[in-house]
Amino acid sequence: MKPSLQLKLGQQLAMTPQLQQAIRLLQLSTLDLQQEIQEALEANPLLEQDDSSDNNIDGDSAQEFENGDNATVSADSSDSLDSAEALNQQEMPDDLPVDTTWDDVYSANTGSTGISLGDDIPVYQGETTETLHDYLVWQVQLTPFTEVDLAIATAIIDAVDDKGYLTISCEDILDSLGAEDEEVELDEVEAVLKRVQQFDPLGVASRSLQECLLIQLAAFAEDTPWLTESRLVLRDHMNSLANRDFRQIMKETKLREADLKEVMRLIHSLEPRPGNLIVTNEAEYVIPDVSVFKDRGKWVVQINPDSVPRLKVNQQYAALTKNGCSAADSQFIRSHLQDAKWLIKSLESRNETLLKVARCIVEHQQNFFEYGEEAMKPMVLNDIALAVDMHESTISRVTTQKYMHTPRGIFELKYFFSSHVSTDNGGECSSTAIRALVKKLVAAENPAKPLSDSKIATLLAEQGIQVARRTIAKYRESLGIAPSNQRKRLI
Repeated sequence: MKPSLQLKLGQQLAMTPQLQQAIRLLQLSTLDLQQEIQEALEANPLLEQDDSSDNNIDGDSAQEFENGDNATVSADSSDSLDSAEALNQQEMPDDLPVDTTWDDVYSANTGSTGISLGDDIPVYQGETTETLHDYLVWQVQLTPFTEVDLAIATAIIDAVDDKGYLTISCEDILDSLGAEDEEVELDEVEAVLKRVQQFDPLGVASRSLQECLLIQLAAFAEDTPWLTESRLVLRDHMNSLANRDFRQIMKETKLREADLKEVMRLIHSLEPRPGNLIVTNEAEYVIPDVSVFKDRGKWVVQINPDSVPRLKVNQQYAALTKNGCSAADSQFIRSHLQDAKWLIKSLESRNETLLKVARCIVEHQQNFFEYGEEAMKPMVLNDIALAVDMHESTISRVTTQKYMHTPRGIFELKYFFSSHVSTDNGGECSSTAIRALVKKLVAAENPAKPLSDSKIATLLAEQGIQVARRTIAKYRESLGIAPSNQRKRLI
């Protein structure tokens, strides 16, 4: 075939860089957005943070620039401001079409969360940032060990997991010491292990739950009530205790039910995972993007003004184009001015979209705000997409890693979406509401006779909600509720 040039008419979808920026900002979490804004402030001299007393994020900074009302510009630069205003007359749409059906353009960002700035939002802090390993090493350094015993203790601590348990045998520890300590015997490793197990938290480096609990019991005074019986149960009836076979324990120990309750109360005071006492997790926080409150009987939704910094254009830099700057400098200023205006408009569009979606969610889920989880209605992304006339992918971006501060707590916007289950009367019930009902039924059950999944399904059926036993098991597991045979207890 002979190569040739051909003309062809056609239509093709294209996304401008500005629209791509608007979509990307829309899906960013608050913390990621703050970082994005900070990078823009550092890279663009035409951008600056608006520290005025008015904290409402409404895009006024762009309007201030267009009107030339910024008080930071001196009077003798009024002629220069005219040129800056002329730059603003470049054609740019006031509204950014953030909705798009191109799902493969950007994937949802999975950035971490930030720090809450609301005064009425509880702040939870971790107990310490020190790891269990560091804490044990510090105690080893304060303990009088010989050089050989110090090496053994270090090897033991290196084999302790985050829960506080020894993950390898004493034989493996002996082998890990290498050829340098060929004269070390297994008995010496056992002796050092017993010393390490007396470190804080007590019972650390235990090889089993039974050993861990018995070590903690050994620290009690001998006149502690029910101490002897507790040792007996842990030493000789651990399997029955693990299976919650209390009848078998009472039969073999000759303990009455009231006595066994006292024994269990003492055992429950022990820590099965001593490593958990050394909290190493750093507290994570979220910044609510929107807040919901009731005013005069109506639910009101507002953008959190402290979630992102407010931006404006630096008019002094923008006015430099009139002051005899070179063509290169003028082009530099014009380019960055355009970028600054687009960023401000994109942030304004993001807030408008977020507020629109949040208001629609609150309107659909008013019963939740009034009565709680049990009143949650079934709702999917398409319901909100149709209500606000946006694409479902846009709703997904808006609701991912965006948080709502409500009188009932802080929730991710995704939380308000759930599938539906049909009821006997022809209605629908939210899966979130069913989970709340399951949680309520379990909380009210008799501890000695916990409800099975089948029984919970029967109780829900009596309320007109037909749910399979397997579905109940799935909901129960998602709530972190153990099976009925593991929930059985005497106290």
